[in-house]
Amino acid sequence: MSGKSVDVNFDLLSVDTIKRAEKIALILMDVDGVLTDGTLFYLPGANGEAVEFKGFNSHDGLGLHFCHAVGIKTGVISGRDSFATTERARMLKMTYVYQGHLKKVPSFEEILADAQLPNEAVAFIGDDFTDVPLFNRVGLACAVANARPEVKEHAHYVTAQTGGNGAVREVVEIVLKARGFWSPILTQYELIEGAKVK
Repeated sequence: MSGKSVDVNFDLLSVDTIKRAEKIALILMDVDGVLTDGTLFYLPGANGEAVEFKGFNSHDGLGLHFCHAVGIKTGVISGRDSFATTERARMLKMTYVYQGHLKKVPSFEEILADAQLPNEAVAFIGDDFTDVPLFNRVGLACAVANARPEVKEHAHYVTAQTGGNGAVREVVEIVLKARGFWSPILTQYELIEGAKVK
């Protein structure tokens, strides 16, 4: 894990971002460049064929566990099919795992139908052109700091952190704070003693 943690001041967020975050019940995301820094590693497997490896951020992982603890579902829609993603999603208990789909709208619509949620109850975190159609459909579209400039123009929020370096955790914390779940989490881990903290 690389990069330095950045604490986003909730009080400095736009009213629009907070209002959008208050409605989120499902957080979906791309994988390469969002849950990872976009670097792909290929190593020889037991059969001699190349096996793809990815590096994931532990802060992002814990943030996603916080989501599940309070009933916010999570999932990935990725253009690449990867065993590493399948395994990471399993470890993080993600509800939705869609891989190998560069055209992501059909996967998104299938997820929405299953979750029985309106578009405005979904956040999506992305970094590249294939994510923009979902940005145009969700309630909270988040571009990571290292996203393409054209993608950032379609986002409601751009993270301070880059993909693979805590960008997902940043979005998770904004949603948890907006929905009133952050103080109980801090209390659970003995970071505060019942005080209201944002």
